[in-house]
Amino acid sequence: MTARIVLESTEIARALTRISHEIIEANKGAEGLVLVGIPTRGSLLARRIAANISRIEGVDIPAYQLDITMYRDDLAHNPTRPSQPTEMPVEGIDGATVVLVDDVLYSGRTVRAALDALNDHGRPRAVRLAALIDRGHRELPIRADYIGKNLPSAKNERISLRLEEIDGVDEVAISALADSSAGAGA
Repeated sequence: MTARIVLESTEIARALTRISHEIIEANKGAEGLVLVGIPTRGSLLARRIAANISRIEGVDIPAYQLDITMYRDDLAHNPTRPSQPTEMPVEGIDGATVVLVDDVLYSGRTVRAALDALNDHGRPRAVRLAALIDRGHRELPIRADYIGKNLPSAKNERISLRLEEIDGVDEVAISALADSSAGAGA
């Protein structure tokens, strides 16, 4: 089960820079933007994108983290990972343009849960979705507005995003699952 690297550090940085520019262009600037990352790696990507936009536009862009564990239909009653803290402004996100950031878009269930969780924190003017990797296989009618890379993959393959902050390296790898009935992972 050998992993094949499909994106390296410079390609990830380039994709995040492109996504940052696309967000600015679609929003006609940075005014009213709030980035909200889905833990764990989506939160790190949201911070990177916010830093890019801040650097480009010369204004601070907030980046928050939204735990969705209890909103997942597959994890709420049988969590397979610990909850992550939600870091959202007390005043809420009313009227903001929120860009949800996820690392890998697959079935759409994580994003659906994030939309449910987001509603508990206010009513944004608009919600957009950014994902570093879109691997297809959607089970829900959800698509990303901003995509770093479309990476079609088989259901018996796993996409692994490793980030410097956690893993010591930035890269995206694809590998076959040992047991294809175990699920497709990220």
